[in-house]
Amino acid sequence: MKWTRTGHRSAAILASATAMAVLPSVTAAAAPAQAQPCVQKVAVVNNAGFVLSWAATARAGEQSAPTDEYPINQTRVIDLSTTSFAEGTDVRPYVEAVGGTKEFGSSYVSYCDNGQTATYTVTGTTFDYAVSRLT
Repeated sequence: MKWTRTGHRSAAILASATAMAVLPSVTAAAAPAQAQPCVQKVAVVNNAGFVLSWAATARAGEQSAPTDEYPINQTRVIDLSTTSFAEGTDVRPYVEAVGGTKEFGSSYVSYCDNGQTATYTVTGTTFDYAVSRLT
């Protein structure tokens, strides 16, 4: 049999298609992204002009018990190992200004039982404030 340029190309395409049909199909599922850093404790420093309280809040909406209300220049810490959150859960603070609005922290952190602490600071006034992660 005499091979032509078209014949070689057809044979190559057919061989390629046959090889692809034999290979198993592998679909990679995207792993859920975990927030960084991974910490055990979350601290919120009150550098705002009001009294506040806060709770750790997960992406799905679950919340820890809230802290007590505390004034400027004080900090409260929630140890996530004392909550119902599973390790690997992404959380952030949900701050409530007494007599004002509620605001979420600027970013999530992931819960790992490792002794590390993520610190957020609250700045601003009762109806106009930010909750920013420092570490």
